[in-house]
Amino acid sequence: MTTETKQQTRIYVQAAAAVCEDKKGLDTRILELDPIDSGLSDFFLITSASNDRQAIAIADEIEDRLKKEFGVFPNSVEGRRHGQWILLDYVDFVVHVFLAERRAFYDIERLRKSARPLTPAEFDAELKAELAAKTLAARGKSSAKLKPAAAKQAPIPNKPAKKAAAKPSLAPRSKRAAKKSVAKLKPTKPTKKSAANPAPAPKKVAKNAAKKTVVKSKSAKSVAKKTVAKKNVAGKKVKKTALKKAPAKKSAAKKTTPRKLTPKKKNR
Repeated sequence: MTTETKQQTRIYVQAAAAVCEDKKGLDTRILELDPIDSGLSDFFLITSASNDRQAIAIADEIEDRLKKEFGVFPNSVEGRRHGQWILLDYVDFVVHVFLAERRAFYDIERLRKSARPLTPAEFDAELKAELAAKTLAARGKSSAKLKPAAAKQAPIPNKPAKKAAAKPSLAPRSKRAAKKSVAKLKPTKPTKKSAANPAPAPKKVAKNAAKKTVVKSKSAKSVAKKTVAKKNVAGKKVKKTALKKAPAKKSAAKKTTPRKLTPKKKNR
């Protein structure tokens, strides 16, 4: 018999013992049979009734509650008609409901000396302890399964300092801007590439600047000459127009000379 089925059987026995307590059964005992006798059954539930009606009522209530709550039916029922000794056989446990006289006569507890007698309260305490141990074991198994998974996800080893320095910094933007401004203010050191390609000599730079200034001066002179030529052409045009206008003025002067007035002859 596995531990799970044994725990389930204990739950059924606990429910039947609770019915005996509710129906005012007398001296209710649970016998946990020795493993040698486990071929017969695992538990005996024994209770006493003061009369046959009470014995039948206890047996009927046990049968109904186990049927409704757990869907369990007895394999066989004996002695219900007389009500002096009613036996409910559930294979893994057996319920005995006696009249007080019949229980003293048969004395099953004495016949099963190897069995361990328990009261319903003691049986409940043991059942709770077993369930608690089961839950702890289940939690331990789940934590043991989680540990290998955590071991597989080991942290990545730290890379060398050079590679880490190559990575971009995670500083805020303001700090980055401050660092860039400081780097601009500091004089930059010549790199290897700049040393390989030296800057042009200052003499060449001066010659190039002188050539550029000469070209600029030549262009300025040509522009000045063009402007002078334009002015000369304009002056010539003005003189020609002046010469053309001069004879017109003379002709106008001739026209404007006053005529001599001849005196009119008076009539006598």
